[in-house]
Amino acid sequence: MKRKLIYIISFVLLSIGIYSFKSDGFEVAKQIEIFVAFFKQLNISYVDETNPAALMNTAMTAITNTLDPYTKFWTEQDIVASKIRSSGKYVGIGASIFTDDPEGEETEIRLFISETFKDFPAEKSGLKAGDEIIKIDDIVVANYEGRPADLLKGEAGTQVILEYIRQGKKQKTIINRSLVKVNAVPYYKLLSDNTGYIVLSRFSQTASSEIIAALKELKAEGANKLILDLRGNPGGLLIEAVRICNIFVEKGLKIVHTESVVNEHKKEYKTKNQVLDKEIPLVVLINGRSASASEIVSGSMQDLDRGVIIGARSFGKGLVQNKRPLKHNTSLKITTSRYFIPSGRCIQALDYWNRNADNVPVRTKESDYKSFKTRNGRTVYDGGGVFPDIEVEATKRSEIAKALLKERIIFDFVTNFYYQHQFKTLEGFKFSDSDYNSFLDFVKKSNFKFKTKTDSLLEDVLTVATKETLDKSISKEYKALKSRLSQAKKEALTSQRKEIREILIKEIVKRYFYREGLYTYEIKNSEEVKEAQNILNNPDRYTKMLSNK
Repeated sequence: MKRKLIYIISFVLLSIGIYSFKSDGFEVAKQIEIFVAFFKQLNISYVDETNPAALMNTAMTAITNTLDPYTKFWTEQDIVASKIRSSGKYVGIGASIFTDDPEGEETEIRLFISETFKDFPAEKSGLKAGDEIIKIDDIVVANYEGRPADLLKGEAGTQVILEYIRQGKKQKTIINRSLVKVNAVPYYKLLSDNTGYIVLSRFSQTASSEIIAALKELKAEGANKLILDLRGNPGGLLIEAVRICNIFVEKGLKIVHTESVVNEHKKEYKTKNQVLDKEIPLVVLINGRSASASEIVSGSMQDLDRGVIIGARSFGKGLVQNKRPLKHNTSLKITTSRYFIPSGRCIQALDYWNRNADNVPVRTKESDYKSFKTRNGRTVYDGGGVFPDIEVEATKRSEIAKALLKERIIFDFVTNFYYQHQFKTLEGFKFSDSDYNSFLDFVKKSNFKFKTKTDSLLEDVLTVATKETLDKSISKEYKALKSRLSQAKKEALTSQRKEIREILIKEIVKRYFYREGLYTYEIKNSEEVKEAQNILNNPDRYTKMLSNK
């Protein structure tokens, strides 16, 4: 039966035809024939029973990984997850979770709650950020071969029994699944100086309509200037980015056009509706985690001189993906084009088609950036994300902060902090110098490994020196450099104290007072928000910033 199945697969693959490929049809057919023969022999002759589906998924993943990180083979579960992201609705427990599954290590999968949404089932059942889910109904998470997060989804009204560990103790809870709606605009508020403040967290199908509703309400309350906060917004639907631009600029303007070797992917996207407010002074906040559609909005507002951009350089994703259906409810999410914003620039930062010796995509060099002009003649550049008109140092994220977040050091410390302190109101919250010293002690006791680019370069130097038999000659100097680098990394916890402390505070505030509390803290303490208010309350500076003077 197995042999018959292999021959059927071979026949189907080879009967695709060479004329449906855009490149050399003969070469494609040849490679498919080789792959079928390879897959057949592996399946028939391997010492143990193989899993054809798992092998094929691995092969397809390996192929897409050589291209760019956005081209992916999607299973049926991936397709469902994509629809949830686009709609902002799903049936589940109302919590964000993450899986601790280190690559290349023989470790069991661990599932953690990273955030619960206020007034949804997870929060009502008593689950909290930091809880480790170890069992979902009768399934042990560590033994589950699929994605354990999928087990939390189901039909509205159905129950799921969770076992979890909190502060070393096992607990159990029963949760009734319900419809969870995640708003694209989770927060908006009129500030004391009549500045409207709107947070956009995602570009879902309702993003533009939610911003319109929030803006109308804020203007009715007296808002005469606006801050649009796109910090940490990873993007989403391109068409929603165009519609949001249309709120602030006139009908008929080209916001985005896409370029590709395939003609059907060459498109223009123009504003189609009457502008809602062309005159309200506008500031857009961005950071290094603002990507894709966030960059279309911020970059277009910059190119059209419609708003001042404040914060840090954005992520730099200038690639467009489309979904192509495959067989058996699977799909290929494939990068089909690059997008260009009104000035004609593409803000793609990493070059996935020209990699270094380690096969790592390289960031476009600043010396290779090309200059473009905004509508008023200001100079802007491509190649490295959207550069803010006003850069706020506090918005940047240092390498040690990234490592502390990635290694879950900050997350684990905040979890412990939450159970050791009680704060009933945001006004009563404080994070003292003593608390930061406790964090430093926590880092020392943890297995925190912070590897810098300098570490990698030093290792490369020693490797080359060893090959050239010079390692003994430089051994003393090498050890001294390693020792000094180790000390410098320890000192970074002090030199980057302000940044790390702010990250800690925001995570702690979110644990006690949820997202609403975090945004309330932001508008009172964020340097980016303060700078935005400063420029919006100085009309001459605002106008000059957008002019060609």
